Amino acid sequence: MQPEHIYAAVGVDLGASNLRVGVMNKGALEIPYHVPINNTESPEDLIHQLLEGLRMVVDSTTPSIGIGVPSVVDPEKGIVYNVQNIPSWEEVHLADIIEREFHIPVYINNDANCFAWGEYLHGVGAQHPVKSMVGLILGTGFGLGLVLDGRLYSGPHCGAGEVGMLPYKESILEHYCSGQFFERELQQSGSKVYEKAMLGDVEAKEVFHTFGHHVGKGIQTVMYAYDPEVIVLGGSAAKALHLYEESLHQALDSFAYKKQRDDIIIKTSGLENAGIYGAASLALTKVGP
Repeated sequence: MQPEHIYAAVGVDLGASNLRVGVMNKGALEIPYHVPINNTESPEDLIHQLLEGLRMVVDSTTPSIGIGVPSVVDPEKGIVYNVQNIPSWEEVHLADIIEREFHIPVYINNDANCFAWGEYLHGVGAQHPVKSMVGLILGTGFGLGLVLDGRLYSGPHCGAGEVGMLPYKESILEHYCSGQFFERELQQSGSKVYEKAMLGDVEAKEVFHTFGHHVGKGIQTVMYAYDPEVIVLGGSAAKALHLYEESLHQALDSFAYKKQRDDIIIKTSGLENAGIYGAASLALTKVGP
């Protein structure tokens, strides 16, 4: 059955735990297909689910498809490697599979890049027109997407901006600037620590204060490396910013360049499904390394 609307773009968010297929028409987003996935899904089963969702919205008017995945991607060849939480997806030629099915171009990038691109075009970037913006996902990892001179920059392997892998203390930044920090400190999920902090638990609130210091140091690294005009925070931990915003900004006080520190705009994402917006926009704008 063909959809009733003419969709300008189709975007897919293949997340760590959910698959969402969205359609963007004149800037408005609908998500008619949303199913949970788990790390036992075989490549064939998950591809079947993805194609099933795309068949609901793709028709003869669809120009192309954009897909965001939490993994390393070859954006030129459309190959996905080592998808987070889906061990069976070690190397999947995803663009080829979908293009054979629908005979339209498919553009693939990682989820942090799609988040940044969606925010730049439809979220914070639309509210603050700038040429350089960084999207930081504070979730199960510390993901980063780069918009430089008005273009998404991902590098040939979608590895540009992987500051979470940089050495920090006895480990790497990602272990301190993501949900992994709460697991390391209290052996509890970030959501559980958040619940305790909101009930006034002193230890939980102190852990969030310390977390903010580490995130501030991570942002310092981003500022030294890229000098962005705007940084947008997304992911589950960004929703708890009110618990660590003070310590985050205190950590920025030691940044060496006062003018850059004073000018930087740090916002939390208010755009629901920014990653799908970004993926759909990949389908409309040829972006690459």
